[in-house]
Order: sequence, then structure tokens, then C-alpha cells
Amino acid sequence: MKAIQHFRTITRHKILVMKECFRVGLYRQGLLHDLSKYSWTEFRVGCKYFQGTRSPNNAEREDTGVSRAWLHHKGRNKHHYEYWIDYSPEGGKGLIGMKMPEKYVVEMFLDRIAASKIYKGDAYTDSTPLEYFLKGGTDEYVMHEETKALLWKLLAMLAKEGEEKTYRYIRKKVLKNDRPFSGRLIWDIRAGHQ
Repeated sequence: MKAIQHFRTITRHKILVMKECFRVGLYRQGLLHDLSKYSWTEFRVGCKYFQGTRSPNNAEREDTGVSRAWLHHKGRNKHHYEYWIDYSPEGGKGLIGMKMPEKYVVEMFLDRIAASKIYKGDAYTDSTPLEYFLKGGTDEYVMHEETKALLWKLLAMLAKEGEEKTYRYIRKKVLKNDRPFSGRLIWDIRAGHQ
């Protein structure tokens, strides 16, 4: 039964992120979002630790001391800031966050909205993703300052102004693309446009 519930949860999440990506013109990213969750490495952990109210990766980490599913996931999905952590080119600084391309910051933002909607259900508000981000303690994130600033700005705008205004801002100012979903989807994907 947990396998079916987990499959439904990750599929609902993927479809929700896809729809949100389409709203801002990120068609390819919407279609490809989180496909690694269906790989055996990630899927079996999701089935074993499924709870429905939070990520199974947290439960795996608590049980075994490490989440192999998360290590697999973050290494294959560019919308996670952890994908962009590397050694500083300036010696002696250790690991630092590299600047993420804006399209992946936007996908990370949309991913946080979708996860909040899935896990919070009817208790979700436009402030929920920002509250979750702030709960983590922003200094704790190994994230490039410009990446963090953009994510924070989008989360704050969502909390204050709502989805429509925030998505319009993303299309026009962040992605510089005012093409909401259209019938050109197939052409855009084949041509490699986003």
C-alpha cells in the first residue's frame, strides 16, 4: 500500500511542478522535473519510509544516518541548490554554493510551492513556502548569495503579493520571457527553447 501512496504523492508533486513551470514558460524543466524519483534508488526508499506528511528522505536519514536517496536525487536535479555546491576556486574556503542559473532558481521556487501544497494540504497559504525557508535558518544554507537573494525575494513576493503577480514578475523580469503555456509546447521542446 505504501508503494501506491508514494507513487501517487510523487506523481501529484511532479504534475503540480510541471503545471507551474508551464505557467512561467519553463516547458522542458516542467516535463523533466524529478524524474529520478522514479528510479529504483529513490523509489524504493520512498516506499519504505512513506508517511505522507514529509519527505521519506528525512525518515531514511533519521533511521540510517544518511539518505542515499537524497544523495542520488540532489546529484541529478539542477533545481536543488545542493547540486551547485563545490569547492571554492579560492583556496582555503572549503565548500561553497555556486551561483545557480535563474531558470533553476525559479524551478526550485516552484518545487518548494508544490511540496508545501502537497504536504500541507488545506493548511497551505502563499506564506507557507517562505515560512519553511526561514525555519531552516537562512545562514545554514550553503547557497550562493545571489541565488539565496533571488529565492528569498520570490518567496517573499509570493507571501505578500500572491501567485499571479509573482509568476508575472518571474516571466517578465527573471526569465525575460512573457510566454505563458501555449500550443507551441511540442515545437519549443524539439527546438530546445525554454
